[in-house]
Amino acid sequence: MKVAVYRKEHFNAAHRLHNPALSEEENAKIFGKCNNANYHGHNYELIVKVVGEPDPLTGYVMDMKVLSDLIREHVTDRFDHKNLNLDVDDFKNLNPTAENIAVVIWHLLRKHIHPSLDLKVTLYETERNFVEFPA
Repeated sequence: MKVAVYRKEHFNAAHRLHNPALSEEENAKIFGKCNNANYHGHNYELIVKVVGEPDPLTGYVMDMKVLSDLIREHVTDRFDHKNLNLDVDDFKNLNPTAENIAVVIWHLLRKHIHPSLDLKVTLYETERNFVEFPA
């Protein structure tokens, strides 16, 4: 009997979508307003889903306080009110698209969640644009 538990958090961050291997014109064409040289920001909504069998002693799939603390320590403290391109080492050489941010978050959390539990990250960049990893 598998059960899914979810934790929803948010963080605010700025970024610029830009690939240094492309010309300024190519970057502008591909990324549009998101290529603004002075960056732009989002109010990201993060949903972390953990799936597994409830522990017979506690009834928990995972203690939600532990999950909340992991997200705060490894994600929100790291990303909130930061310029992802400039302030977060994970994006020094990685374009901070919503897709890449979700993958980075998954990897940051995965190593702290028991391997018997499935993990999925859903990241809303706007109310209408969101990504999931793994798909």
